[in-house]
Amino acid sequence: MVRLRVMKETMKAVALTRYLPISDPESLQDFELPKPIPGKRDLLVRIEAVSVNPVDVKVRAPKPGFEAEPKILGWDAAGVVERIGSDVTLFQPGDEIYYAGSITRPGTNSEYHLVDERIAGKKPASLSFAEAAALPLTTIMAWETFFERLHIDRPGGDAGKLLLIIGGPGGVGSIGIQIAKLAELRVIATASRNETQQWCKDLGADHVINHRNSLKTELDKIGVGQVDYIANFANTDLY
Repeated sequence: MVRLRVMKETMKAVALTRYLPISDPESLQDFELPKPIPGKRDLLVRIEAVSVNPVDVKVRAPKPGFEAEPKILGWDAAGVVERIGSDVTLFQPGDEIYYAGSITRPGTNSEYHLVDERIAGKKPASLSFAEAAALPLTTIMAWETFFERLHIDRPGGDAGKLLLIIGGPGGVGSIGIQIAKLAELRVIATASRNETQQWCKDLGADHVINHRNSLKTELDKIGVGQVDYIANFANTDLY
């Protein structure tokens, strides 16, 4: 009799079981975990790049509790579709995609990851995997802030109106400047250092003011008494 031993496919992942200070060497650990199997609308993605966002820091923050199974963090990712679920219609194996995953599912800090095809997009050919992985959450936040919360007219119906972006050089702010200019707004961004002020100007900001000073005083310096919209992508409590 010949016995065949079936080896279960596995993958490497970075995960946690306890919510420890990040200085603790066991706060994040390497694990060998089962390779996930796609559901009906899922894409099995071979991860090429991920990015770290504030949500990762907040979820991982020290607190009581223990995870029975390793908890994988990470929401932004870019990679290549390896397998598809039975009901998938939007993608094929080999497609290069990028996305922000679901906080209710295992994260992207792993060799392979499952994502519902309905929240993924084709990776722009002009971007590397690393560049694409840096975009999803920041872009979604800026987009929703402008067009769903502030109700700015996307095709340019609010052209010429003034938008103040607090935290211009940050991930969301830097994407926000570019999106706002596409909507034909005049953009005032805040930044405090010479390098970050120039960065905001290079992205299209019409004015850059220093958020370390009184914003009213800084606005007065550029002859602006009032703005039409304010998007705060920095210290919410402070403002």
